[in-house]
Amino acid sequence: MFELIREDWQTYQRDPWRQGLWVMLVYRFGRWRYGIRNPILRKLCSLLYKWLKIVSQILTGIDLPCETQVGRRLRIDHFGGVIISGDAIIGDDVILRHGVTLGLKHEGERGAPRLGHKVEVGAGAKILGDIAIGDGAKIGANAVVLHDVPAGAIAVGIPAKIISQRGLSDV
Repeated sequence: MFELIREDWQTYQRDPWRQGLWVMLVYRFGRWRYGIRNPILRKLCSLLYKWLKIVSQILTGIDLPCETQVGRRLRIDHFGGVIISGDAIIGDDVILRHGVTLGLKHEGERGAPRLGHKVEVGAGAKILGDIAIGDGAKIGANAVVLHDVPAGAIAVGIPAKIISQRGLSDV
């Protein structure tokens, strides 16, 4: 856990005032508590986690449940409006900007997005449903992504369309 926190500290440029760092610290603590064997201590840590999560949501406007699978060096830029499903999977070196939603397509239906490594998601983008975003893909601001995006592609619009992919010219 401490190695990941050290990486998060460096990812946020050693700035303690970055709200994304606060959320990542609470997230890392929430994941760590699952390894506690003593049931009483685990319940106390779970209670502390739930309290810290609510406080971090109120202070940052970012919802990152500890059930989400997050890789290394996730960077959540800017304050507010970031909602991430507990079913989502996020790769290494991903950047999420404000107003991003990674969620379910329909209520009561399982299946959240899976983001590859080095994915960048623009402000206000919504990525919904059981879809995969390939490594190095870029999602434009305010895009609504409802289908898979291949590695290295750029997706923009409502609904999102692929406008560019490595080795291909723009359409």
